[in-house]
Amino acid sequence: MSIWIFFKIIGSLALLIYGMKAMSEALQKMAGSQLRHILGTMTKNRFTGLLTGMFVTASVQSSTATTVMTVSFVNAGLLTLAQAISVIMGANIGTTFTAWIMTLGFSFNMANIVFPVFFIALLLIYRKKHRYVGDFLFGVAFMFFAISTLGATGKEMDLSHNQSVIDFFSSFDKDSYLTIFAFLGIGTILTFCMQSSAALMAITMVLCSSGVLPIYMGIALVLGENIGTTITSNIAAMGANTQARRAALAHLSFNVFGVIWVLCCFYPFINMVCGFVGVDPNADHINAGRLSVVLAAFHTTFNVCNTAVLIWFIPQMQKFVCAVIKPNMSKDEDDFRLRYIGGSTLMATPELSVLEARKEIQSFAERIHRMFTMVRELLGVKNDNEFNKLFTRIEKYEGISDNMEIEIAKYLDKVSDAHLSDETKAKIRAMLREISEIESIGDSCYNIARSLSRKIRGKEDFTEMQYEHLHQMFELTDDSLTQMNVMLSSRRNDLDVNRSFNIENEINNYRSQLKSQNINDVNNHEYTYAIGTTYMDIVNECEKLGDYVINVVEARMGTKQREA
Repeated sequence: MSIWIFFKIIGSLALLIYGMKAMSEALQKMAGSQLRHILGTMTKNRFTGLLTGMFVTASVQSSTATTVMTVSFVNAGLLTLAQAISVIMGANIGTTFTAWIMTLGFSFNMANIVFPVFFIALLLIYRKKHRYVGDFLFGVAFMFFAISTLGATGKEMDLSHNQSVIDFFSSFDKDSYLTIFAFLGIGTILTFCMQSSAALMAITMVLCSSGVLPIYMGIALVLGENIGTTITSNIAAMGANTQARRAALAHLSFNVFGVIWVLCCFYPFINMVCGFVGVDPNADHINAGRLSVVLAAFHTTFNVCNTAVLIWFIPQMQKFVCAVIKPNMSKDEDDFRLRYIGGSTLMATPELSVLEARKEIQSFAERIHRMFTMVRELLGVKNDNEFNKLFTRIEKYEGISDNMEIEIAKYLDKVSDAHLSDETKAKIRAMLREISEIESIGDSCYNIARSLSRKIRGKEDFTEMQYEHLHQMFELTDDSLTQMNVMLSSRRNDLDVNRSFNIENEINNYRSQLKSQNINDVNNHEYTYAIGTTYMDIVNECEKLGDYVINVVEARMGTKQREA
């Protein structure tokens, strides 16, 4: 085999992987949140979850994208483990559509058809309104062009007359289970290395259609692909929470179980599938086009049968993965840790990464709200030891808020390096603004705590009326933070900002009222100027905190920045 044929093969495989990736990402950009919404809502029972997984995977042409998306949803608490398992089962069936597309490419010469598609795609890309459709058509054209090139290269190699290749595959006994296990392992390893079951499926079709690779060995490679492709989701789940790692393990268990039972009846099962398509697996000469059909038919039949068996045992699968993966020991909530993006790589697409960052920002806001609750508690603490202990905890939270802002911003910066839709770019800009304002809320909480600490050190205390006013201001501020968390955790179309603006107006009016009253009280010698200054520092900080909250709300709604 010449070096140029080798380069044509690896180049075609690279083009195939790129084409499928471009097609998948374009579809996900076109669908945007709709795909995520479908996965999040159409999983009420195991059967709708199954159909959802099939539909999404057949649409985006990537079981990996669907599985990783599902794992991220479990990580974010949007799907239960049982729902995720049913979606993953559907994804395994949906991905068999790829094999049928390849069969079409191997059966018909698509090379001439793709060039007009390239031209149309280019025109659409330059029309900004339809550029994602153009990206999708480019991906489809690249994929069919790669398949056609692989098929032509397979014929050019003329492997059926290459004695060394024939002798190599003839050295394996096709009727031996040892050979089947060997090719099963090869398929698993190659799929893991290439991170693409589609690429190995294409190679398998080339080898089978050339007549040098017996159909039994080719199907063993396909079985290996089913195991190898599960490694991606397990890698993606390594930095995720317990439920996400369980969902990834369920994917692996599902495919391993299917391979085990197929191996128990391997030859009769293959003969049955071959009978469906009218092929004798033991014949000396089999039409090349029919062999690719056999591989696609086996891939579909295997996954459909495996799902038909295991869909009734989802509760048992759930118990199994829960027994294998125990929950992590509970961590101190005061420790710095990211719940959704910590220790994990970016998801399969920027859309999924943005989803995880959104959940992390919600967690960030909830933590800052807890920090303010501690500040409210600090106001009523009289004992020095208790005060110092709680103040130290607030101080720790302030450091955590700084670290969370930096880590989330770094993650979003990585996401922004990818090719993004305009909608996703706008989301990232808004999220960067949100985390900056949330961190400023943490700074305000710490400033209030420092003012209270200064009061303690000064050996002066507020009057009973000042305490009453501060408690009222804290109540309004707490309402503002509560409403902010509601805004961050709800769908943007369902949000009503009027409540947040009303609370902010109350805070502003109350601050103005207390400011005027403070001047009168100091002049009337109700308390010293020093304690009055500390008192107003706290009131003003609450007012600033309310402005930061409004900035977060406006960032969430995509409206203009306000002056703090």
